[in-house]
Amino acid sequence: MDTARHPCFDDEARSRYRRVHLPVAPRCNIQCHYCNRKFDCVNESRPGVTSGLLDPDEACEVVDLLKERFPDLTVVGIAGPGDPFANPDETLSTLRGVRSRHPDLLLCVATNGLALPEYVEELADLRVSHVTVTVNAVHPEVGERIYPWVRYERRVRGGREAARLLIDRQQEAIVSLKAKGLVVKVNTIVIPGVNDTHVREVAKETAAWGADIINPIPLYPVEGTRFAHIGEPDPRFMSELRRDVARILPVMSHCVRCRADALGFLGEEGSVMDLTKDHRVETRPPERIAVTTMEGMLINQHLGEAEEVYVYERGDQGYVFLERRETPERGGGEERWRLLSRIIGDCEVLLTSGVGGNPSRILGEAGISVVVSGGLIQEVLDEVFRHGVTSRVERPFWGCGPSCAGSGTGCGV
Repeated sequence: MDTARHPCFDDEARSRYRRVHLPVAPRCNIQCHYCNRKFDCVNESRPGVTSGLLDPDEACEVVDLLKERFPDLTVVGIAGPGDPFANPDETLSTLRGVRSRHPDLLLCVATNGLALPEYVEELADLRVSHVTVTVNAVHPEVGERIYPWVRYERRVRGGREAARLLIDRQQEAIVSLKAKGLVVKVNTIVIPGVNDTHVREVAKETAAWGADIINPIPLYPVEGTRFAHIGEPDPRFMSELRRDVARILPVMSHCVRCRADALGFLGEEGSVMDLTKDHRVETRPPERIAVTTMEGMLINQHLGEAEEVYVYERGDQGYVFLERRETPERGGGEERWRLLSRIIGDCEVLLTSGVGGNPSRILGEAGISVVVSGGLIQEVLDEVFRHGVTSRVERPFWGCGPSCAGSGTGCGV
């Protein structure tokens, strides 16, 4: 494996080769007490942050542009802003597209590992060479202090059961990756008072699984999280910790905690989304659009909570408001969304501030593109009716409305 061209795996490569992270994976299947994936937080450079989303086609076209502009681009990675394998279709479609267009590029993914085992075979077939798995604990009693819940096979688990499942799946994934010859890096978030004395055990256990390198990362306290009050570990402590675990595994010590849309050399603050502002990937503009809104001015309502949608259609001067249409009553399960697909079946696009997996899938099967967006209806419609759905109008949606309050069960309405 060509680690010498990967700046995250080789310190000498960091000033010679560029990498890009493609933000194509918004959903996540676990919750960590240190993570709050804010949208477009321009003053923060950390995992989980992005200035927008790309679909797989857009992502591949962006890589084409980057290769023309930066001959020293060697790595294309997917690191969120959620988890790549909580979004397997988007992740694998992007990897396939980049591999077919650019066989010389290194492909890598960064994941929590929960859903990873099912995709090891395909990653190997795509010649993905580097995988990073975030392993914060190898004992469930430590892990339960970090993860309030994980979601696996449509079931949400909490507490020690959740931590044990995640650790078992991480072990299975790393062992399988090594059997296929991939390079595996373990990221461990060092949380004072929680797992800071446990990192040596993480290194020993993951080394036994076959991991190649470990990257102890100091906690980045994030507002709005359970661990926001915990300060970063002392730099001297981190230096001693790295020396200690280096006796077990090679240590990466030049991590810069990259954003999910990072672009350039390590340490640069570039975002791949800046490129899309100048080179927007355009899609076919629709003829009719449905919108969920509370007052008719903003795209600010979750689809599951909407009692009606506003419908707009293309006109001689751009677009015109057509009518309001009532949505089916709550409680109908999947049939509710099949009924809605017939009610707005003449609309190519539905713009909403949030949506669950089932309605998005069912409406998509009916040919209606469900787009999570936000802001003034007028501004978004101006963009979509002119250029189609682009990354300029898409917004990640991190919650599922008040009915689930962040429990991880997804949209229940």
